[in-house]
Amino acid sequence: MAILNEILSFNEKFVANKEYEKYEATKYPEKKLVIISCMDTRLTELLPQAMNVKNGDVKIIKTAGAIIAHPFGSVMRSILVAIYALKASEVCVIGHHDCGMSAMNPDDFMEKMKGKGITEETLNTLKYSGMDLNQWLRGFDKVEDAVESSVNLVKHHPLLPQSVPVHGLVIDPETGKLDVVIDGYKNNG
Repeated sequence: MAILNEILSFNEKFVANKEYEKYEATKYPEKKLVIISCMDTRLTELLPQAMNVKNGDVKIIKTAGAIIAHPFGSVMRSILVAIYALKASEVCVIGHHDCGMSAMNPDDFMEKMKGKGITEETLNTLKYSGMDLNQWLRGFDKVEDAVESSVNLVKHHPLLPQSVPVHGLVIDPETGKLDVVIDGYKNNG
């Protein structure tokens, strides 16, 4: 509760002082780009600065590891909304080095769940319902491979126009250096 109260107290002053005015933008991304990036806290300000984007320039979707896990899940739906309804025309998947999803161990993760009160019975119910938690909770060994997998899922989606370039990059969370994994202009078609 303390964090929420702190946020609401700050927000009251933020609105009263009209600090929002410097962030005014339309819902349409000026640079017509959708970015899927990791939710890592080191990227919150670093990624936009490293890419020279500001408020209103791009749509940013954050997921653990910048992974798009399902072709018909909420991340892919958000990409399609950005393309068809919000005038975006390119997609960029950006993973990063030293990601928490790299080599994530599903068994360790489930032990942490149990430590926070998730019962073995609940885990078994999911298992017997056809949910493969080991697969769902698995991370990746190499960030470049994870980026390539997400790029391919987006690029080959049946509802994505073939004309939309889908890029794949990896950012260094310490320096902001971007490395190209897939150049969507060269691989468009």
